[in-house]
Amino acid sequence: MLLHGIFPPVTTPFYSDGTVYHKKLEHNVERYSKTPVAGIVVLGSTGEAILLSDEERREVLKTARQATGNEKVLIAGTGAESAIDTLRLTGYAAGLDYDIAMVRTPHYYKGQMKPANVLAFYRTIADRSPLPVIIYNFPQATGYDIPAEVVIELAEHPNLVGIKESSGDVEKVRRMVESTRHVKRTAMVTSTFDAVTPRMLNTSVPGNGGGSLIPVDALAGQSMQAGSSSAAVSVASGLKTRQKEVGFQVLVGAAHKLEPSLQAGAVGAILAFADAAPTACYEIYAAWKEGDHELARIKQDRIARAAQRLVSELSIPGLKYAMDLNGYFGGPPRLPLLPITAEVKSEIQAFMADIRN
Repeated sequence: MLLHGIFPPVTTPFYSDGTVYHKKLEHNVERYSKTPVAGIVVLGSTGEAILLSDEERREVLKTARQATGNEKVLIAGTGAESAIDTLRLTGYAAGLDYDIAMVRTPHYYKGQMKPANVLAFYRTIADRSPLPVIIYNFPQATGYDIPAEVVIELAEHPNLVGIKESSGDVEKVRRMVESTRHVKRTAMVTSTFDAVTPRMLNTSVPGNGGGSLIPVDALAGQSMQAGSSSAAVSVASGLKTRQKEVGFQVLVGAAHKLEPSLQAGAVGAILAFADAAPTACYEIYAAWKEGDHELARIKQDRIARAAQRLVSELSIPGLKYAMDLNGYFGGPPRLPLLPITAEVKSEIQAFMADIRN
């Protein structure tokens, strides 16, 4: 699965009494699906997943799945402290046609999180998961930072396809990218090199045999040059597809360091700031992708202060208010998180004034 691009890790909306507001979740996800983001992450840290019950997590996964456009990559946060609970939620997400499972590092028993424990945990998940798996490292929240050496070793597993590295350590990103270049994998993409999701292939097209792959040269009656991934074009459910080499994919989680992380070799990002400003984040990625590094830096500077203050310092309550300003539903957080004050609201209004999406 191609994981290049920007992914908002959607928040979980709540009523004032703390119950999940599913209609507002639908609204947000439908709107994200109309933006240039590559996909949607559900039940990440920004989704307050750790504050939800098992039943609520499943219902949130279901609601988001139903509201997401078929062309968007769907990533389910399924991590738990035990392997067995992680696999249970991963299996449920697979049944809903999610594309990827994002599994955070276990951290409660920090003293026991030795390399052998972490290797065994992720290998067990990857062996048994019905979905491809990406590692999720967020030491600011968990207090545990998975070593680059462990990630590099895990990258050899064929079902561990990438990592979301949220430490903000650009040199760590560079090291993981350089040390996993030998990992060779491919992903099905469209003719314009966007991700192809199973939901896209399952879309029935009359006379197409339910989504079987048909070489385009056979349809056109002419040969196509072989020898590169971009030339091997096929048709699936009426969709022209080809294979792209992707390797082990490193995504980052710090919006204020997105441009330098891309320069270090990251292929995309799962950014809480994209919940409030998806297009502003995408513009950085698009400029970098086009090779316009000066524009990418300008776009990065535009959001750096807001992203740093909003996500790293004010966290979910502040982010939700910024979403309210930009036409998404943020609403209140769930206790023990508290709503922000009027003074902080004024501050957010000021630094988000020219970041409208």
